[in-house]
Amino acid sequence: MIINAAETSVPRTYVDHILEHWNKDEDAEALVQGTRRLTRGEARRRLFGLGHALRAQGLGPGDGVGLFLANRVDSVLVQLAVHLIGCRVVFLPPEPGPGELAALVEQSGARAVVTDPLFAARAADAAGRSVHAPALLGLGPCEPRCTDLLAVAAECPTTRPEGVPAPGKDEAVTVLYTGGTLGRPKLAAHTHRLYDVLVDLVEDEDEDEVEDEPQDTSKESRSGSGSRSGSGSTGFFPAMNPGTDRVLVSTLLTHGSGHLTSIQALVTGSALVVLPEFEAGAALTTLRDERITATMFVPPMLYALLDHPECEPGALPALRRIVVGGAATSPSRLQQAVEVFGPVLSQGYGQSEALGIAAFGADDLASEGARRPELWRSCGRAIADTEIEIRAEDGTEALPVRQVGEVCVRGETVMLGYYEDPERTAAALRDGWLRTGDLGYLDAEGYLYLVDRAKDIIVTGSTSDNVYSRVLEDFLLTLPGVRNAAALGVPDENYGEAVQIFLATAEGVDVDPDVVGAAVTAELGDLYTPRRTVLLDRLPTTKVGKVDKKALRAAWTSADPDVR
Repeated sequence: MIINAAETSVPRTYVDHILEHWNKDEDAEALVQGTRRLTRGEARRRLFGLGHALRAQGLGPGDGVGLFLANRVDSVLVQLAVHLIGCRVVFLPPEPGPGELAALVEQSGARAVVTDPLFAARAADAAGRSVHAPALLGLGPCEPRCTDLLAVAAECPTTRPEGVPAPGKDEAVTVLYTGGTLGRPKLAAHTHRLYDVLVDLVEDEDEDEVEDEPQDTSKESRSGSGSRSGSGSTGFFPAMNPGTDRVLVSTLLTHGSGHLTSIQALVTGSALVVLPEFEAGAALTTLRDERITATMFVPPMLYALLDHPECEPGALPALRRIVVGGAATSPSRLQQAVEVFGPVLSQGYGQSEALGIAAFGADDLASEGARRPELWRSCGRAIADTEIEIRAEDGTEALPVRQVGEVCVRGETVMLGYYEDPERTAAALRDGWLRTGDLGYLDAEGYLYLVDRAKDIIVTGSTSDNVYSRVLEDFLLTLPGVRNAAALGVPDENYGEAVQIFLATAEGVDVDPDVVGAAVTAELGDLYTPRRTVLLDRLPTTKVGKVDKKALRAAWTSADPDVR
């Protein structure tokens, strides 16, 4: 006999923890988006209706469901509904162009794609290219027409779907896009252990308040490059006040930061306020009017807030927690934020393959930063139950403190592997240790400092999205007259980095940078559009024949090539 989670005394998944809150005090606010406000009871009933609606499309445990969603309340609920009925969430972020999006859907093996009406045409194109022929479902009426999941849910029972088996310990339940080569994206697969970390933060909060165990800085811990945290250490996600916090999510719900911000809010019984799009003035108004107590920003969002004329000390008295992450943050801007908001900023470091790696808690960031100014450049120490080592190029030899090498991590937030991709998984994971591709070093107290981007990722745009240089380079090589190509990020005052491309052109062929830019936009999307183009006869190469990006970067900063 299958026992329903509602009939057991021990919750099985994070969704059960959310429902524990939503089954109590049903009139309390649960989800907010502008003038739309759902109570806990309304959110629970809508969630159950969506679960039945997904089942009515023939979806069941283990099936992949692509989510191509905008920031809205129904996006939060449909993601929960996918996990509620035992399906696998496949997040489809909005930045990939048509070719990459189609490859992502194909690689994931999704049996259905749920799309926001805003993205319906792109979703239909991607689903139509897949040999799996996934069903196309809309969160409302769409053009082209598809099944309106919300309309179906409105006619479904508002009781919990029954007969859902418990998820397997090593079952992939959430898949995140993390780049790759053109036509072969990498999809980081995570198990429910990722969500257990968030649940444990709630359960350990009272214990941590009683006994705040300090970071181990013994000789054994400090003598090598390893850094490890126990359960009492600063977490990547600051502890919430169960049932009383009001959390704003302004980063994309289909990205790791927005997803985990929303889930942490809900498992603590906090009210979640969804911001459809980030604009500094609107964000400040929402923070103030909704009495937001906790939120997460990527650096450009934080900078935009700090530059707004209405952002001044005392303007947001309810705000007690701000997490900053997703890209490198300027130390001077961090200090400015502490001056404006007070000692409420935490800084975090993670990636799609390991959504939490290191963190700098708010109290420590303010106090330790004042004691040791260099710590403003650090992304903190290993989060709870996580180990960090700095290793040599071969990935096996641990390096001593303050020596730069590859950041390797082991812990509960590390992915299961790349979905249906054993070759890439074997290259990235060894004995449970993830090779992040990031370069950095640890100091004697276990603080981590990053010195270079992971795998040439370019972090750009108003929401600090990722541009994957290999994807861009592969596409550029398909264009007439382009013999070789390299893409890298160069400093940009507005977005942190701008996409710069270097093209080695064929002799006698006139390559027009404007035409190249238009082709990139059409295939890969606006985020990948180069802001600067350099035309060269040839690209410098290393001794092993690879394009020497270090040489290109040095030439760019010391000279002014033919830039278009």
